[in-house]
Amino acid sequence: MSITRGDLITAREELLSSLAHARKYNDRLAQANAFLNLGVIGLQNDHLDEAVDWSDAAYKLASELGSEDLAQTALGNLGWASFKLGDAERALQLFDEAEKEAIRLGDPGSEIGWLATSAYVYQSIGDLDRASSFDAQYLERARQIGSKDDILNALEDLAHVSIAKGDFDGAAKYIDQTSPFIQSNNNRLDQLVVMLAQGEIAAGRHQYDRAERIFRDVEKDPLAQTSMKLGAEHQLALLDEGQGDTVSADRAYRTALATFESARDQIKKEDSKLPFLANATTIYDDYIHFLIAQHRPADALLIADQSRARTLAQGLGVSSKNISSISKLRPQEVARKTGSTLLFYWLGAKQSYLWAITPKNTSLYTLPPQREIKEAIDRYRKSLLGIGDPLENSDASGRVLYDKLIAPASASLRPDANVIVLSDGPLSQLNFETLIVPGPQPHYWIEDATIGSAPSLQMLASSHPAPSAHRKLLLIGDAISPGRDYPNLPMASTEMQQIQQQVGSRDTLHFSRERATATAYLSSSPEQFAYIHFVAHGVASRTDPLDSAIILSRSSSAEDSFKLHARDIIQHPIRADLVTISACYGSGSRAFAGEGSIGLAWAFLRAGAHNVIGALWEVSDESTPQMMGDLYRSLNSGLPPSAALRQAKLAMLHSKKEFRKPFYWAPLQIYTGL
Repeated sequence: MSITRGDLITAREELLSSLAHARKYNDRLAQANAFLNLGVIGLQNDHLDEAVDWSDAAYKLASELGSEDLAQTALGNLGWASFKLGDAERALQLFDEAEKEAIRLGDPGSEIGWLATSAYVYQSIGDLDRASSFDAQYLERARQIGSKDDILNALEDLAHVSIAKGDFDGAAKYIDQTSPFIQSNNNRLDQLVVMLAQGEIAAGRHQYDRAERIFRDVEKDPLAQTSMKLGAEHQLALLDEGQGDTVSADRAYRTALATFESARDQIKKEDSKLPFLANATTIYDDYIHFLIAQHRPADALLIADQSRARTLAQGLGVSSKNISSISKLRPQEVARKTGSTLLFYWLGAKQSYLWAITPKNTSLYTLPPQREIKEAIDRYRKSLLGIGDPLENSDASGRVLYDKLIAPASASLRPDANVIVLSDGPLSQLNFETLIVPGPQPHYWIEDATIGSAPSLQMLASSHPAPSAHRKLLLIGDAISPGRDYPNLPMASTEMQQIQQQVGSRDTLHFSRERATATAYLSSSPEQFAYIHFVAHGVASRTDPLDSAIILSRSSSAEDSFKLHARDIIQHPIRADLVTISACYGSGSRAFAGEGSIGLAWAFLRAGAHNVIGALWEVSDESTPQMMGDLYRSLNSGLPPSAALRQAKLAMLHSKKEFRKPFYWAPLQIYTGL
């Protein structure tokens, strides 16, 4: 009853009392119900860490008890928490699972509820046709079962989809149909949803004063959820921008970003922070376009960098969230410090941007929208992962991507340049070394430049040289297969021998076969090593990137004792000049807004590594030993890690053997941290 009245403080107190009572009398079903409802309150309060924890506890306990209806609801609530955290992909997966469970259990009310949530997610990610289709089904099913709440929700959702399509008359018709339901249920949250739609309709019809009044009312309402406040403040910024009031628009954008930062500060768990920036991506995108239109490209660059690597930087203690401190960042000084040309990308929905930063100047270039760039990347990755050589096959995608991403900044790139790429979105899944320079003799860009990757300008500005202590190596690999999914690597011992020959056994702590365990790494005081090298299988988790793991030997009877998880890596600070993950998908398999690809490489950067080599796709067990031997030979000669890796790759590229193809040398990419 307290939840229904909107008194969430009282409701939480009562539920905690209920939970204590259930635990006292070992009533496990009552415990599961309390977990479930505490998760609901966490969702409504925007306490998303709590929502995840309570909902997950409810799902696990209900599943254990065989309470399938309760487990299904908890599963869907986990989907809502994922969505609010910005992880639309995981949300859709959980909603789909919950819907299938509802169908299996013969629960039409829950079934259409999860159908509705999927529609909402599709709308949020811009798939309006699919959102319309799902919402139409939702409305039809809601009317069939006579559910007034679902009819209202479906009408609200259809109105918002119509607004997104620019059909303001159609949206108004849907909103008009909500009136009897709004009056009868007297729910303030539903009223606020309708008000947001009414404000957007008014703005679309150029009724600016009315639109502003509505958005202000939503923004100031004490019951408005964070997403509603963000929506209202974003709309106010767009409203001011559309009317040419640039001062007010700038202030409104900053207010919206401050609201987002306040909400982000409430999230404590690293897993939850990672996807959260997706909630503000459209605000950042619109604000950056606004600043560039106002001939303020330097400010736009700093705002773009503000959105980058937030979780990584905060974990390492170098994050600045307020704009006044961020404005002290000097990109050209960063270029001078690193001795590099910095290529900073922003991929936007309508158009994208590239800042080319040298010690002397910063130049801005306009690029195509994200979708066009992503389609070219997807095509080229298929070519790179095939059996042919894109250069010999005159692959158009490799040249197109060079023309789109590099050629505009060619005036800033001297021969044999050091280049650091600060990528965005799908660019994090592209190895820029493989782009094909068109002429006069077509060649891969690695021939012209030493290319690395970095998470943000702020991280580069905070970086410092690796300690000049003795160059000790921690070498772990050639593990005993823990199961048929991870067979023994025939060339692992050869690779380890090649590396040890270059470094010397006196300077190497070596763990192989049954000694190559996750426990061995964690207990070896990894902070003492200049180099850390793994020769093993690797797995990347899309749904939970911190579950990505290096596959080693079993250390106990525990199910996952053979996995060195990313979440464990970040708990053990290191100072290594170079960590090499000679394993498949060490870079991760999924990019998060602002954070880039999250996986094993990210985890080692988060732990404090200065440089990390990780793989964008499967590494070859046949070719990698040769590359790693060459890498350490170059390191011994005094080359920095990025130049040493380039030399090893060029040796393969010029070899005239099968290994000259990018499939063999291009998966491994170097990332620069602190």
